[in-house]
This record gives sequence, C-alpha cells and structure tokens, in this order.
Amino acid sequence: MECSIKHFEELTTLELYEILQVRSAVFVVEQDCIYQDLDDKDQKAYHVYLHENGKIQAYLRVLEAGVSFEEASVGRVITVQRGKGLGKQLLLEGIKVAKEKFNADKIRIGAQSYAKGFYEQVGFRQVSEEFLEDGIWHMEMLLENL
Repeated sequence: MECSIKHFEELTTLELYEILQVRSAVFVVEQDCIYQDLDDKDQKAYHVYLHENGKIQAYLRVLEAGVSFEEASVGRVITVQRGKGLGKQLLLEGIKVAKEKFNADKIRIGAQSYAKGFYEQVGFRQVSEEFLEDGIWHMEMLLENL
C-alpha cells in the first residue's frame, strides 16, 4: 500500500476524478445522502490517500486553520476496504500532514456520530452536542497537544 500526499494543484485530473468518484460512492450512494460534496475547500486542501494497484483504498483531506474551523481540520475520511486498519493508518498520516504543513497544534473535525469510537482511538474527544447535518448525526471532536 502506498501513501500519496498532494496539494490540490499537484493532483492530476485522473487522481482528482478518482478521489471524487470514491467520495461520491461512499458519502452519496452508500450513505444515501444527497449533499453538495464540492464545497470549494478542495482547492485549499492537502489530499492524502492510500492506493494499491492504481486504486484508492482510503482517502482524506487536510485543511488549514480558518477554512472549516478555527483550528486545522481533517475531513472526508473514507476507507474502501474496511476492517483492515487503513482508516487509522490514514488518519495518523493526516494528523502528521496537519502538523507538518500547517504547524497545527489542534485539529477539529465534524465527525459522523457513529464513528466517534474510531476517532477516540487516536485521541479525539467530543466537544459539541450531536447535530443533524445532511440527514446524518454529527458531532465536533477535537485533538489537542499534537
């Protein structure tokens, strides 16, 4: 499994297409959620993905402070192959990117509520009440002291 870290301008059109295809397959089709995925934040993001045999297996994007939250953030976390530890591996890589590229000392996320335990494994803690976003329960979580 290979990890790629690219800012938006570094992505090829084929890479961007596959990223958007994977995001749509999971967040729109699989979760049966109609929402606007293209939110003008991708252009400001580092895109981190694990790929094997030319196919994305896990993906997330990292945003600097001030784009989504006051703190740096990680979002659009997806694993195609579940149950193989790719999500945790990818999330740790995303945290590393936030520290190295944006000098982040905190990361705030808008997590789907069912994934709370996943994010807690790497030190995130819930910092908001649950709220409904695009028909799915979410909560804000914070990782401090990076």
